Amino acid sequence: MLQLLYILAFTILAFLAVGNLIRSLLTLGIEAQRTYSPVGWGTSGQPDASFTPHPQSRSSPHPELLDAAGNVINEPLLVMRSMTVEDARERLDALYEASPGYDGESRDE
Repeated sequence: MLQLLYILAFTILAFLAVGNLIRSLLTLGIEAQRTYSPVGWGTSGQPDASFTPHPQSRSSPHPELLDAAGNVINEPLLVMRSMTVEDARERLDALYEASPGYDGESRDE
């Protein structure tokens, strides 16, 4: 009898979890399709007359997106180049051999 109670309880929990998952997916899908107007703009696309901007509400770019002079960087921040396995191994070996704990002995491969 206790086993049936456990089966019933976990079945109910499973249905609740799956229902919550489906509800979350639907909410996420609806939120992804929604378009937002900028702050201070009305739904008609015209500026909202009642909006008064606050100095704290102005968005500023993240400090990592600025150069030393404070200008926004307009270039890719991550550039990856292709390299072969041999090139990667040579660079790793060079780093290993340049490390302070390297004693000059060849290691087992």
